[in-house]
Amino acid sequence: MSGNLKQIKRRIKSAKNIGQITKAMEMVAASKMRKAQKKAVQSKPYSDKIFEATLSLMEKVDPKLHPLLKTPKKDNRPLVVFISTNRGLCGSLNLNLFRRLSKFIAKRKQKKTVTFDYAILGKKGLKFITNLGGGFYADFSDLVPFTQAVGPIISAVSRRFLKNRNTSVWLVYNTFINALKQKPTIKRILPLTGLKVKPKKEDQAVDKVREYLIEPSPNRVIKMLLPFYLESQVREAVFQAEASEFSARMIAMKNATDNAHELVDGLTLEYNKARQRAITLEIADMVTSKISMEKND
Repeated sequence: MSGNLKQIKRRIKSAKNIGQITKAMEMVAASKMRKAQKKAVQSKPYSDKIFEATLSLMEKVDPKLHPLLKTPKKDNRPLVVFISTNRGLCGSLNLNLFRRLSKFIAKRKQKKTVTFDYAILGKKGLKFITNLGGGFYADFSDLVPFTQAVGPIISAVSRRFLKNRNTSVWLVYNTFINALKQKPTIKRILPLTGLKVKPKKEDQAVDKVREYLIEPSPNRVIKMLLPFYLESQVREAVFQAEASEFSARMIAMKNATDNAHELVDGLTLEYNKARQRAITLEIADMVTSKISMEKND
């Protein structure tokens, strides 16, 4: 019985230690999440407006004006900028993103012969693509924080698209909705032809088409705008992915801490029951011994 009590005490101590570690990790993730969430929320309106302005100007300029405005005849070699995480312990965040990408790849390959290339940001994504059997063009996972990889990714994306090595460019990342919800997102950023801006509720109530006076000219404006367009879309995806990672890790560590506390409570109850049982048996042995001695007398 004493051996069983010692084993339970060791399990209680281990559960308490785990709870302390997960609580500390929860607090660290919460601190990082607040900073990442602020960046994601503040950058989204800017990114959306750049996206909207670029697509609006596309209708007013000659597609031959800039190489990035071209439209390949066939989209048979997409380049996927895949943003995951370097570390785990963030619940099902990466798993949901992997499932979303797998469905996207399977759907594209059902219709036609497609070869995917990958620019990867996140060691978890690199491992997934390796297991999936896909080839990757570049891995930027060592550039921490991930915002340092925005410039190299844009250069790689532009170079491969302009040289016709890739016919389209897609961003795959987690969108931050709130601390409890993250949405796997797949977004095409090149070519620009065929892209549409999702109308907002306040815009749906406007019936008239607005006309804007553009200075100096639509051609010159879009030439200056295209580099900012690519940068804003990639940077926004990175901000969203980072906010999603820290919020998912915070919730995962909170659940782990709560589970550790529940385990400690359960083990403590089991320990008390076992200790009480041992005391009862000892008392029973003493009473039995006393009765035996009285009978012998």
